Amino acid sequence: MLSKKMQEALNAQINAEYHSSYLYLSMAAHCQAINLEGFASWLRIQADEEMIHAMKIYDFVLERGGRVVLTAIEAPATEWESPLAIFEATYAHEQYITGRINKLVDLAIAESDHATNAFLQWFVNEQVEEESNADAVLQRLNLIADAPGGLFMLNEQLGQRPAITPASPAE
Repeated sequence: MLSKKMQEALNAQINAEYHSSYLYLSMAAHCQAINLEGFASWLRIQADEEMIHAMKIYDFVLERGGRVVLTAIEAPATEWESPLAIFEATYAHEQYITGRINKLVDLAIAESDHATNAFLQWFVNEQVEEESNADAVLQRLNLIADAPGGLFMLNEQLGQRPAITPASPAE
């Protein structure tokens, strides 16, 4: 059984994961509007991944006898100056989510909630990958600078990111 404090924190994280999905979907729409389909595809897949993260937490709360309480999702930005600005925002957002996950782990430890702590370790590891992926694109964009050819090559490369298959709740 989840404590009230842990249940509230996990519900807040569900909201944060849905917001992440909205944010990346908004970024994808922006990229699509400026004809950077590869960037749009990469970000749309990222949005899908965030939805899966939200549902993992959703299912865990229910499995632990808790109650899922969905709240309003903050509207994301809709415009960015450049692909570089998008990936600066993406990297910063992933760092923010990492901080949130770390605080959830701290709470689980403080509450001696070993099951939640064990569950959250998947997210701890996932955030290492999330930050690394965003940073890799950001670093490439920094190397490209103002070289349009490089931007279009990266656009093609990002368009090759494979779509994800939703994991079962037990995974």
